[in-house]
Amino acid sequence: MYPQRHLLIGIACGLLAYGIWGFFPLFFHQLAHVSPMDVLSNRAVWACVFVGLLLTLRRQWHKVAEVFRNWRQLLMLTVAALLIGSNWLVFLWAVANRQVVASSLGYFLTPLVNVLLGLVVLKERLNRLEWLSVLLALAAMTNEIIAIGGLPWVSLFLAGTFGTYGLVRKQLPVDAVSGLWLETLVMLPVCALYAFWQAGNGHAVFTGHDLSTSWLLIAAGALTALPLLAFAAAAQRLDLATIGMLMYINPTLQFVTAIWLFGEPMRAEQLLSFGLIWLGLLVFSWSAWGKYRNPD
Repeated sequence: MYPQRHLLIGIACGLLAYGIWGFFPLFFHQLAHVSPMDVLSNRAVWACVFVGLLLTLRRQWHKVAEVFRNWRQLLMLTVAALLIGSNWLVFLWAVANRQVVASSLGYFLTPLVNVLLGLVVLKERLNRLEWLSVLLALAAMTNEIIAIGGLPWVSLFLAGTFGTYGLVRKQLPVDAVSGLWLETLVMLPVCALYAFWQAGNGHAVFTGHDLSTSWLLIAAGALTALPLLAFAAAAQRLDLATIGMLMYINPTLQFVTAIWLFGEPMRAEQLLSFGLIWLGLLVFSWSAWGKYRNPD
């Protein structure tokens, strides 16, 4: 019974993590009246505070101290912070400007970006199914470029930054909680400079909001940390194939939210792009499942 309970807890944690991420557009839509950079600044500050409290309660500050003694890890965490910070900013812009469909497409693309990064950076070899999934993704992007007459920069930026962030974090032996605290810490000087610049123009970044908005900005910090903690718990209990399948919950929920709740338009050409991406993900998932069942 214990292994089954272990598995069920892992699936529950995975559903919680990807469910929270999937409903992010609904939450941040409530902050559409606040500029994306203001939201990002508040999100970084309150996430840093919230995760700092967690580190204190769990008595894990020694793990943070270990990272401060390793300049290479600090440098890589700085790069990770810039990647995830810019990813958050563009995502917030997409929500505020009714571009959640494009955001969803970007996160659907992320697993295939990871495959390409593995090929180019880690010199991994792709099998025929993986090559097919990459070609389908390229066909989808070509269709988008032709349809809109330019690059789908929101989708490409979100997929590229989140995929590269995953690559950097994969090579860092730093736990999720300590890593997130350090990443938000790195963001704070940039947020502080932005706040001082805005203060000179008569705009307060961290104060001057109504009570409801202030509470939402504080909650954004906690919501940044909670899915990462749930994901870390899921990763400890589930195999990679199961985690990979759960991963599609996030962009699916974003897609449904954009179409049915926000009423964003869906062009026929855009539906073709999604169809090619979904087919590519199906091929990729089949390949990943085959590797898991037959590791040799």
